[in-house]
Amino acid sequence: MTYRGRFAPTPSGPLHFGSLVAALASWLEARSREGEWLVRIDDLDPPREVPGAADTIVRQLEAFGLVWDGAVRYQSQRSAAYEAAVESLLADGHAFHCRMTRKQLAALDHCHPGSQVAVPAGDDTAVRLQVPDRERCYQDAIQGTLCNNLHRDGGAFVIRRRDGLFGYQLACALDDADDGITHVLRGADLLDSTLRQRWLLECLGRPAPAYAHLPVVADGRDLKLSKSANSKALDPAHASQLLTAALHCMGLQPPTELQGAPPTALLEWGTTHYPEHRWPPGRQQPLPDELNVQR
Repeated sequence: MTYRGRFAPTPSGPLHFGSLVAALASWLEARSREGEWLVRIDDLDPPREVPGAADTIVRQLEAFGLVWDGAVRYQSQRSAAYEAAVESLLADGHAFHCRMTRKQLAALDHCHPGSQVAVPAGDDTAVRLQVPDRERCYQDAIQGTLCNNLHRDGGAFVIRRRDGLFGYQLACALDDADDGITHVLRGADLLDSTLRQRWLLECLGRPAPAYAHLPVVADGRDLKLSKSANSKALDPAHASQLLTAALHCMGLQPPTELQGAPPTALLEWGTTHYPEHRWPPGRQQPLPDELNVQR
């Protein structure tokens, strides 16, 4: 089977150094296995989007030499597929309509009681996916064996919101399945989503990809670099320095003769040496010292 990976940023702002590490890792993983690498823009939530961010992200990837296969995918163009999945889950009894608010859910210690509070379909209802009350596990290629009881950890989760927008878990899992993604390599900040996405795909009768969650890059205050924290945007003028630092995060040390080399040369070296990388354990890793300016 051909390796097929992807990078799926949210257009809530430009890419930062933490985004680069995730994109570079998934790109190198795919290229070192002579596989395919797709780019998907997760523009699922218009209120959170920053105008022009999707185009900026695409230009940043191009500037850093991270060329993808095929056309860029956009979740905003996938509403019909998401709606069909929701209707299928409702028809099969896996999902139900619900009017519980966040305040009501908080009063229940964030554990949703499930379909016992189901209501008829209406304009003011969300659709939630029922979850099993048992421990489920999977093998993460970086983090090891991970287990959780989804019923006790939040319970039934939203797949279509009350405002009609589709839930992240539904869209992400269905896109991976429809695009034939075989491996998902992403940040450990998304670990809590994986068992939910695997369960959703099981309910739909779709195979789940293999997952690996790399430690996210954190600043000196142990806060992960993120768009919401206003982490500094990637500057293409410093592409060589930033790519070298991203390789360092993987435990790879490009030779001195590649200092200041163009992205294509660094990526060629990285593809050859990627199998030698060693991800550190855990959910976070520190920002490289030479990149204090990225804090």
